[in-house]
Amino acid sequence: MTYTEKNYSLLLEGLYARHPSVQDTGFGSGAYKPGLDGMLHFDEALGNPSRKFRSIHVAGTNGKGSVSSMLAAGLAGTGLRVGLYTSPHLTDFRERIKLVGPDGWSMIPKETVFRFLTGQELQGLSFFEITTGLAFQWFAAEQVDLAVIEVGLGGRLDSTNILTPELAVVTRIGLDHCALLGHTRAAIAGEKAGIFKPGVPALVGAYDEETAPVFEKRAADLPCPLFFAEDFDTEVFATDLTGPYQEANLRTALAAFELLGVAPDREVLAATAARTGLRGRWERLQAEPEVICDIGHNPPALEINFRRLRESGRPLVIVYGIMADKDLDAIRPMMPPEARYFLVAPRGDRSLPAAELAARMQGLDCTVCGSVEDGVRQALNAAEKIPGCILYIGGSNFVVAEAIGCFDKP
Repeated sequence: MTYTEKNYSLLLEGLYARHPSVQDTGFGSGAYKPGLDGMLHFDEALGNPSRKFRSIHVAGTNGKGSVSSMLAAGLAGTGLRVGLYTSPHLTDFRERIKLVGPDGWSMIPKETVFRFLTGQELQGLSFFEITTGLAFQWFAAEQVDLAVIEVGLGGRLDSTNILTPELAVVTRIGLDHCALLGHTRAAIAGEKAGIFKPGVPALVGAYDEETAPVFEKRAADLPCPLFFAEDFDTEVFATDLTGPYQEANLRTALAAFELLGVAPDREVLAATAARTGLRGRWERLQAEPEVICDIGHNPPALEINFRRLRESGRPLVIVYGIMADKDLDAIRPMMPPEARYFLVAPRGDRSLPAAELAARMQGLDCTVCGSVEDGVRQALNAAEKIPGCILYIGGSNFVVAEAIGCFDKP
């Protein structure tokens, strides 16, 4: 098959159809394949690219994408060419795999994706194993100075865990994907600590009494040096990642730089989103009325977002949708009761239908919408009539992805 834009699009459609992703179909569809055997065999078939570049490995419930981007931006600001592998993507598959350099960022070329997908035996592999192999091979071919690799899910059994990095980082721990990772924060911490490697420094973003003993035991058993971000005297500052949790993420990144012996440029880190193309983290999509979107989707992240909205003291309009497997019972009490809600179901089988969502939102002012685009349109119409209003869009990566498309239209 020859590369054309049409053939590229058809190939991606086939990839999603034959190798469904957790992002689209959830964990019960066969898309999630825990364990490293498949990835190890795939890496070997590719010539072991995982061993051909230096790396930093980042896990965590919340903040790992932001911390990964901060690390990539800061390292690139010192003159390095840095690979950046994150997930999920919002509007373009290639957002997952980027090069970040002193002069900016770029996504993996479509032609490279096309050659990889047509040139490899992919039968039996998961979507995430395929994308991880693609990222590793491209980073090796590009001879990156360093790659920042974000864990997809958990850590211990994640496909990315075939790496032996120079530093392992774990960001904030919360309750999410409990059916797979455990129903306590300590159990989830155990899965995240699975990325620790013998002799490799490990950094944990926050010390707390429930999870710290888990990390300490894992580090002692290997053994490996263990640090907590609080161990470092770092000074935070404003960045273009403006979410309420970004101060903690920046502290983690700054501690990581100290462990790596790197002195990042403050101005470079302040422009992390611009320098890495990171989107959907308390991103301002429009100034008037002010429209904010954020991909936070589990109770710990949403609790922080909703608190910030309430503390603004401004009228609130919220476009909200959720996946059916999320803990709505935990999220519902956090939702600002004074807001006006436009409920949506993003495309995909995992979405909770908007009407079902409305039935569980008793006591709130809710409008059921036919699509994300319809919800955005109706919410904008409402917000334009309310002076000083904030329009917040969130609840799911998928809601944010479709909403960004509404504002990015030419």
